Amino acid sequence: MKKLICFCISLIVLINLSFAQQTKIVSSYGPINQDVGFDQIKVGRMKVKADRAKEHKTLLNARYDLTIKTSPDVFMSGGKPIPTGPTAKLRGINWADLDKLTPEQIKTRDLFPYKPLPFADHAEGGMLFPPMITNLLPRLIRFDLDFDLPEHILPDPAPPIYLTTRPDLGDIAKGRLITIDNYYEIFNGILNPKQLEGLRLLVTQFPQQQFNATEDRRTDRPSLGVTCFDCHANGHTNGANHLVGDIRPQEFRHRIETPSLRGVSIQRLFGSQRALKTVEDFTEFEQRAAYFDGDQCMAAKKGVNILERGSQVHFMAEFMAILDFPPAPKLDIYGELDKTKATPAELQGEAIFNGKGRCVSCHPAPYYTDNSMHDLKAERFYKQEMVNGIMMAHDGMIKTFPLRGIKDSPPYLHDGRCFTLEDVV
Repeated sequence: MKKLICFCISLIVLINLSFAQQTKIVSSYGPINQDVGFDQIKVGRMKVKADRAKEHKTLLNARYDLTIKTSPDVFMSGGKPIPTGPTAKLRGINWADLDKLTPEQIKTRDLFPYKPLPFADHAEGGMLFPPMITNLLPRLIRFDLDFDLPEHILPDPAPPIYLTTRPDLGDIAKGRLITIDNYYEIFNGILNPKQLEGLRLLVTQFPQQQFNATEDRRTDRPSLGVTCFDCHANGHTNGANHLVGDIRPQEFRHRIETPSLRGVSIQRLFGSQRALKTVEDFTEFEQRAAYFDGDQCMAAKKGVNILERGSQVHFMAEFMAILDFPPAPKLDIYGELDKTKATPAELQGEAIFNGKGRCVSCHPAPYYTDNSMHDLKAERFYKQEMVNGIMMAHDGMIKTFPLRGIKDSPPYLHDGRCFTLEDVV
């Protein structure tokens, strides 16, 4: 009997140990002390690269028509034709009939065309840059991931720069991508010393989660890091995306598209869902943790660059505050259409925007933002499910971005799930 009891106890211990080994522990923190080297990490990532890319491409092709469709007569400020749509594919229904269904009916029949958009490899995450940028800045190439969206639905690769302080100069960039190599030559004599120093910091590389010198980087060579303007090209955006740092576990994190820095002077909330109150707060927060998936422990390992508030963050904010929206010659001093300049179609659009569409409820003139946060509750229309590594749950509250110059900023919504303005509407 004693032997039987001992045997049973041993069996229970083995079962518990086996269960403990199989149970996945979800942690708020990333692995600080890697037990494998760079070569092993790269091999592991390359093993899954092709399959993850194929899976993601299949999802995109199932959801969207990715053929090139652009306007023949409407262009971004830099001259690139805007993409047209809608691009979303409907299954077994047309838009008119979809409009007649209740949210619950759409959800039950699984008809909603704009579910949350996963990252190219959602389980991996990190900053990811389009080829139009990596071709110019090869240091931003990741060995483990390729960019997922077609170039025709992205902004200009070198967007125009307009300054509130010098509107007489028009576009200062003139097709040039502003980097550490040319910022001084282009802006010396136009900016004051503080603004010029702020711009220098905005084009200076600092370590980031995937772009650094540690063994778990995602670049072949050790990297000095990324710059603010690597994503916010010329103070605007280039379609680079990553995952928000403020949600755990990984599958609940949202893909986030890089917003434009144009017009930050009139905005009062920053960081999309994080709701930081000033651009200074956001600039400081990015360096302290957001660059490292919101993990201050990882930031300490990879080389966090803590900026001094009075002489660095303030200077960066001074420059960002003078980035202006593109000229809008058809708007009057109140930000509304000048009836002597606008076309009948534009006036009809404004009437719908202010009336039946109720867009004005969140996007009032003159800058077409209420500087607030809203929960669109899009989850009314789709079931919570895991797809390609993302849990398609609720989005929560998101920032109301200004609509001034919006044609320059595809794709749209916080995660880029709407490729064109028609998709947004």
